Amino acid sequence: MAGGTPAVAVEAVAQPVIKDRIPGLKTALNISVYLVDIVMLLGAFVLGYYARLYVPLFAIPVGAPALSEYVGVIVMHIGSIMGVFYLSRLYHLPRATSRIDLARSIVTQVIVGSVFAFGFAELLFEDTPLRVDYPQSLFFYVTIFSMVLTGTGREGLRLLQSQLRRARIDTDKLVIVGGGGVAYDIALRIKQNPNLGYDIVGMVTREGNHNDSLPGVKVIGAYNQLTDIIDTYQIEQVIIAVPDAKRIELVELISRCQRGQVDVKIFPDMLAYMAGDLNLDDLGGTPLITVRDIALRGWKLSLKRGLDVVGSLAGLIFLSPVMLLTALIIKLESEGPVFYTQERMGLDGKSFEMIKFRSMRTDAETKGPGWTVPGDPRVTRFGHFLRSSNWDEIPQLINVLAGEMSLVGPRPERPVYVQQFRENIPRYMERHREKSGMTGWAQVNGLRGDTSIAERTTYDLWYVENWSLWLDIKIIIRTVVMTVMRRSPNAY
Repeated sequence: MAGGTPAVAVEAVAQPVIKDRIPGLKTALNISVYLVDIVMLLGAFVLGYYARLYVPLFAIPVGAPALSEYVGVIVMHIGSIMGVFYLSRLYHLPRATSRIDLARSIVTQVIVGSVFAFGFAELLFEDTPLRVDYPQSLFFYVTIFSMVLTGTGREGLRLLQSQLRRARIDTDKLVIVGGGGVAYDIALRIKQNPNLGYDIVGMVTREGNHNDSLPGVKVIGAYNQLTDIIDTYQIEQVIIAVPDAKRIELVELISRCQRGQVDVKIFPDMLAYMAGDLNLDDLGGTPLITVRDIALRGWKLSLKRGLDVVGSLAGLIFLSPVMLLTALIIKLESEGPVFYTQERMGLDGKSFEMIKFRSMRTDAETKGPGWTVPGDPRVTRFGHFLRSSNWDEIPQLINVLAGEMSLVGPRPERPVYVQQFRENIPRYMERHREKSGMTGWAQVNGLRGDTSIAERTTYDLWYVENWSLWLDIKIIIRTVVMTVMRRSPNAY
């Protein structure tokens, strides 16, 4: 056929081999979340009741009502917390919700729901057969057990769903609209994260040319065949990854995807590069979209500095015995200083001396600076452990206490590298608007060592423009967990 869009028959493309799904599995899993919450909240009240009697942290109760007299309060407790969960969308969670965020939400909403239940029980059950003494001590026990058991139940369901997704039983059929590097990155991330529960059926490109296929992902049609492809393959999820699409083309693609229960997501390439969250503002009745807003300023700087001082002091005090032992081992293994200082570039592009435990030979850079690679011969035997465990970074708590660094922030680079990066990476120097950190958003997402500087910069800019105290705490928790579990990628 000369010119025009090549005719690519959707029916001629072999459908991917996908395991048969258990009928009604998704519905059963959705219902199970409610059932597990009910069971866990009921169990929490029962445990709280007996814990108050037999593990008294407060005054030992005398003549406590029987558990059966608390039926109305139990129903109110379960109903209030589940109602708060529903309004907080804890029954409609995104696929990639982290354990830390979920735990925080559960703790917060359980407290809110428990307070509502306590108040409603006092108001609604007054002068009724359901009226019963609900002391604050019992409220305390029930609330604590509700947090623990509800979180445990949700984690159990998470593990079950993760296993089902890894076995490709509980997955959604997905098609990627677009081609090139963006589509490849999306496909790669999906394949690297089977817990997301996506099963990539194929790609749909502008012309439907099979030569545009990516490793492990075939082209199954063109844009104008998208509606038929969705029906033929029973697609449930569509990701549109066409960053250069014109507005009219994007609207047309979305309209072709509006079939049944199909979820449509758009990769916001241009807006993602701007790094900040999109917020609506108002200008005398005219709506505006804020795409750049420096989150860390004013009182927030004082709050972050307070966290740095408290965290660094606590770390230096509690870890000092282990740090002394580390220093002794370094001295016994090889000649040279215990600490290694290196010039790095931090806040506003100013240089400072970053402190680390020495993990390399003293002649490691006689031929000039260079990236550390796996099996680097310059690293000492004990140094391999220090680097893989991130323990070599602990002395930077001194930099944090001195105000040269922060616990969390973009990782500082050497000036020689900064000069290279600023010439090739757009907006690279904007990451220096904030203090450098011992750990950062890019690092907990696996971007450290010999990884993409451009991608790291995107993560760093997102952190700078979306800072919150909770984000810092979450990054610190993830760093500790990854370090203890030895799950820090590219740590060598």
